[in-house]
Amino acid sequence: MSTPSASWMQEFNEASKLGDEINGMISGKNSLPSSGPETQRHLSASRRKITILRTKLDILQSLLSELPSKQPITGKEMNRRQDMLKNLSTKVNQMASILNMSSAANRENLLGPDKKTDDIMSRATGLNNHGLVGFQRQIMKEQDQGLEKLEETVISTKHIALAVNEELSLHTRLLDDLDEHVDVTNSRLQMVQRKLAFLNKSTKGGCSCWILLVIAVVILIVVIWQLFQHL
Repeated sequence: MSTPSASWMQEFNEASKLGDEINGMISGKNSLPSSGPETQRHLSASRRKITILRTKLDILQSLLSELPSKQPITGKEMNRRQDMLKNLSTKVNQMASILNMSSAANRENLLGPDKKTDDIMSRATGLNNHGLVGFQRQIMKEQDQGLEKLEETVISTKHIALAVNEELSLHTRLLDDLDEHVDVTNSRLQMVQRKLAFLNKSTKGGCSCWILLVIAVVILIVVIWQLFQHL
């Protein structure tokens, strides 16, 4: 059976490995798009692991405070372990700052403001180990719900974009048809004008010109009526 001191070191090593894992996730963010669902999921997963790591550090600090009452330990060893916790905590804060700078604006727009560290710490104050584990699971559940809301927002935006694209395509086809009918009508009008000019030249004016003009107007009305029927 391992001693309390050995158990503490084992827990600390696991927390340190989790810190390395989070650091790798932050470095891997550079290979993702600057924004989008995949990036948001990656950032949310990183923040969730940071929350887990901070909870582990709180537990380690509590266990370290109780360690002298369970097993003899030198003051030098206590200071060394305190420095280990302090260094890992500093590393966690640095990683959290990087994540906040990368995602604060998008998260506030889509999921609302992120919970402050002080608020999380105040909620965790006074909890025993079992309570801290339950609190950790609650934080993870809240973040999963935030991801679900983000996914719903992305899907809704996609459907709106598809509907707008379909509407634009319909209007484009209607405009193309209208342009085609205008070209046909313009060609017919030019043909009528040439015929009128020829007949006017042949008859050299008089009543016949007025008759031809009336005929041309009638033809023009028929052409326009046909155009509207096509539309």
